[in-house]
Amino acid sequence: MTPDDARALDASDPLRGFRDRFALPEGVIYLDGNSLGPLPRTSSPALSDAIERQWGQRLIRSWNEGWIEAPRRIGAKIAPLIGAGADEVIVADSTSANLFRLIVAALRLDPSRTTVVSELGNFPTDLHIAEGAVGCVPGATLKAVPRESIGEALGNDTALLLLTHVHYKTAERFDMAAWTARAHAAGALVLWDLSHSAGAVPVDLNGAGADLAVGCGYKYLNGGPGAPAFLHVNRKWQEKLANPLSGWMGHAAPFLFEDGYRPASGMTRWLTGTPPILGLAALEAGVDIWSDVPADQVWAKSAALFDAFAAIGDDLGLECVSPRDPARRGSHISFRHPQAYALCQALIARGVIGDFRDPDILRFGLTPLYLGFEDIVHAGEKLRDLLETGSYLDPAFSKRNAVT
Repeated sequence: MTPDDARALDASDPLRGFRDRFALPEGVIYLDGNSLGPLPRTSSPALSDAIERQWGQRLIRSWNEGWIEAPRRIGAKIAPLIGAGADEVIVADSTSANLFRLIVAALRLDPSRTTVVSELGNFPTDLHIAEGAVGCVPGATLKAVPRESIGEALGNDTALLLLTHVHYKTAERFDMAAWTARAHAAGALVLWDLSHSAGAVPVDLNGAGADLAVGCGYKYLNGGPGAPAFLHVNRKWQEKLANPLSGWMGHAAPFLFEDGYRPASGMTRWLTGTPPILGLAALEAGVDIWSDVPADQVWAKSAALFDAFAAIGDDLGLECVSPRDPARRGSHISFRHPQAYALCQALIARGVIGDFRDPDILRFGLTPLYLGFEDIVHAGEKLRDLLETGSYLDPAFSKRNAVT
């Protein structure tokens, strides 16, 4: 693809106007929105209003003027992006905390089923949280196996199949409907981590018959660093599963201040502590961007951006570890290179922000709302220059740090 080809595609892109909804820094090609989405232009005014008017002027009265409903209201806005009902999604805490809640709840549903099955190489927090969760349920165990062995690991003792829909390194995507059916055939529930899916790829939880799901708010939903996460419970399980973190906001009548706990009905029971209002304000600004986004156009453009970048990688002799079939991948592309870390750092120094995943993965997020084809071409030019000149081998790019 030539720069002229790319400019022509950008000019005819039906999503091009959404780019103006983000405050993108000059001189930067941002290919890391799958880790942290950029700042929506509406976020600063939303936070300013939450701080200066709602908190500063209305004070505690704001709890009755929108604050108390925020977790349910924002959850209902996220629901269409994941194929769930408005009354099946709530915003609460972090992805990790929500994973813990749902894993423990699933293990407590049927005492004869004591095993959580997951994938080796899953995003680490999913396995770390699962280890801690099974330790809170007597007799429960975690069985983490290679991807090709997951089906064999499901059995009569399986309480829960815990899978990340889109793999954080390779972008490989599970067939949600097929794996949900396999879990149900074994008598187990299934919990999907949608952190690399919501706002990125087509998701239809209810169409697949999925039971439970979690996801973060700071990647494709552009809710800001550490944004509150979301939690989904299929309607059929809402009165059967109990939140193990039984805090006052999940109480049936929190302001009666009863000593004993009575769970609220529906998704409200999955709340625990006081909602983080400032974080919710930023998240809502990010989620509201999606209110008029044509989802089919987002996925079509994601596939086209992938093809353009994959062609560049092929031309440069890079090994693409992401599936070429769009139905089997998410919205990022990953290449393997022995000096992936140094390459990543050298690209960042040249204004192309991707990221590195240990030990040898160079990963680029393909975020159709603000990324253009010309961005891909220019990123490819800088990558080519680094590979051809070897300038990424400069010792300045060889020392790792905690984030990039």
